[in-house]
Formats: sequence, C-alpha cells, structure tokens
Amino acid sequence: MNKKLIAVAVAGMFAAPAALAQSSVTISGLFKGGFESLKYGNYNPVPAGTTVGLRGVNGGNNSTSGVVDDSSRIIFNVVEDLGGGLQAIGQLDVRFSPDNGATVGGSGNSFFGLRSKQWGTISLGRRDLHYFNRESNLADKASLRADSISLLAYAGRGAQSIAGATRTNNVVHYLSPNWSGFTIIAAYTSQATTAANDADIGFNGSKGSGWNLNPNFAGANWQIGYSYWDSKQDAGANTFAGGKQRGDRLYGSYTFPMGLKIGLAYDKSKIKGQNVAVGAVQVESRRDVWSIPISYTWGNHSIHFHYDQAGDDKAIADTAAGNQKAKMYALAYAYDLSKRTSVAFTYAQIKNNGDAAYTFFTSGSLGLGNSAPVVGEDPKMFGLTMRHAF
Repeated sequence: MNKKLIAVAVAGMFAAPAALAQSSVTISGLFKGGFESLKYGNYNPVPAGTTVGLRGVNGGNNSTSGVVDDSSRIIFNVVEDLGGGLQAIGQLDVRFSPDNGATVGGSGNSFFGLRSKQWGTISLGRRDLHYFNRESNLADKASLRADSISLLAYAGRGAQSIAGATRTNNVVHYLSPNWSGFTIIAAYTSQATTAANDADIGFNGSKGSGWNLNPNFAGANWQIGYSYWDSKQDAGANTFAGGKQRGDRLYGSYTFPMGLKIGLAYDKSKIKGQNVAVGAVQVESRRDVWSIPISYTWGNHSIHFHYDQAGDDKAIADTAAGNQKAKMYALAYAYDLSKRTSVAFTYAQIKNNGDAAYTFFTSGSLGLGNSAPVVGEDPKMFGLTMRHAF
C-alpha cells in the first residue's frame, strides 16, 4: 500500500476521537412489555333503532391473550457545548416491539435544536404535545393500556383522538428556563396530523396547523399546570375525523411525605367538522372528562389507581340522555427488583354506556385489540408487565 495513504489513514484514526470529543453521546432506553388478557363484555343496549354487530351473538370471539409491547425504545442523546452557556442538542427516539420484532425508527420524541440556561430550549422535530398531561404515573411501570389517556385524550364517543393521542410531527418547540419552579412550553406545528407528509398544496381548504401552550408551576412535592391545544388538520378540515380541535386540560398533584400522591386532571375538548357518514352534515363533539389518580409508594413497592369519567357528548344527538358517558377503573401493583428493573400486575376496565365506544390506550397499535369495541361494549384487561431501563 502507498505509504502516504497509510499515513493519512493512521492520522485519521487519531483525529477521530478528538472530533468526537467535541460532542457527548448518551444511549438510554427501556424494554417494557408483558403478557395480557383482553375481553369485551357486559354489552349495554344501544338506543332504539341503532344496529350493531354484537360479537357474542354473532359467534365471534370476545377475548384474547398474548405477549404485548409497552412502547420499548432506544434513545440517543447528543450534546455539544458551544460556549457561553449555549449547547447544541439532538435526540433520536427509536421505538421497537420485542413481541413481533418490528422497529420504527424515530417514531418517538426525536428533535434537534439549541439549549441555553438563560434563554431556554428551542427545538425542531417530533414531540409529545398536550394529550399526555394527566398526573397518573400508573403506566410508568404497569400496562400502558391502563393509562388514563384512554378517556382523557378522546372525544366523539371515544372514537376521535385529541392531538392525535401521540407525538405531533413538524413541531417548533420552545421550553422556557425554570423560573423558581415556573416553566412554559409553547409549540407550533404546520402539520397537526399523523400523516407522513404535509398536505397543504393542492388541498381545497384551510392549511393544517396546531398550537400548544403549556404553563406549569411545580415545587418539590407538588405541581399544577394547564395545557391549551388548537388545531386544524391537513386535507381533513372538512371531515369530522380530521376536523378543527380545541382542548383545555387542567392538572395538578400533591405528594405527601409518607409517599401518598393524589392528583386531579380535567379535560374539556371539542371537535368540529363534517360527518360524511350522515350526508356531510356539520357536526360537533363536546365532552368533559375527570380523572383522579392516586398512588402510594413504600420501599420497593408501589400501588397505583385512577378513576376516570367521561361526560355525555353535548353536541351529538342521543335518543336517551347519558348514552355517551363512560367510566374507567385501573389498579396496578409494582415491585422494583432493582433500580432499573420492575414487575407489575394490572387490572383495568372501561364501562361504556350504550352509545360510547372508548377503548384502552394503544390497544390496537401495541396491545391485543385488533378489533375495536362496538358501542356499548365494556373492555376489560389483566396484565403482567416487566420493565427494564438502561
């Protein structure tokens, strides 16, 4: 080999560590999943004249069990000091499913930007906005299906998600410095939809966009916050499923010295659009949800519970009052095997009134709910979950 080429190669080997030293890269993440059982039952009669396919009557299975994923992930964080308290940052959040081997690169919170102790952090990318503020930490170690998001982040009888009930694409995100416990998030997206690409060009309607404003005030053992969401979706503003959304979420919690935490979350959401199923009639969905999470931690043990109630939809016609209400109960026990590994047992149930169809969060995407409940059916689940963080 040419001696000059060898010299260049050797020099490159020694120069590479110096270049990499300018940035720090950390790798973290978690494996989380388990074995669950899901059952649809306790069918409640729907309003007179409504026809649905009751799976028990039609001979279909109403239960299943199997291995599930709970949003396992690998996270790469990059930080470079630029001087003067300014840093360049980046994060790649790769979600994977150990139950079936699927990998979705960058499907989590993935972004890049600048961070300053004095001015805060501004970033561009894909971020969680609005839907996740709920005060319950049951799903940190127990089943994700039992999360109170199941009711808090859905409207329209439980069929339409608010803020996608997942991460939002194309986000400009600002996080303020911590001013004696007070912080504020302000975010804008040009694409308030889960579609892969923006669809403004060629669409005969309003351009899609979304706003989120989230002030939060926290102390050592308490916090209180408010989240505002306003959006209109690309290529969907004229449909009910992709209509204009408005969400207001109040939340707060207090942790007592003995390890007891009590919280409260209240969500008021509205969707406005055209329901193509009923002749493109302009319709609205307006409903309120309350959630009361309680947890108690002692040593390696913790118990988590939340009760949630969705009110009747005030804008969808009913033949009987209260038919679109729903309630949810969830209870979990978790035991820490180490600082990074835990096991948990979960039980959860949703009780839908005759014209409601709320179901468990991520039941279709990560769980066993390949068939959504029909209106009036009550989903119920049991689960054993293991979590290992690294």
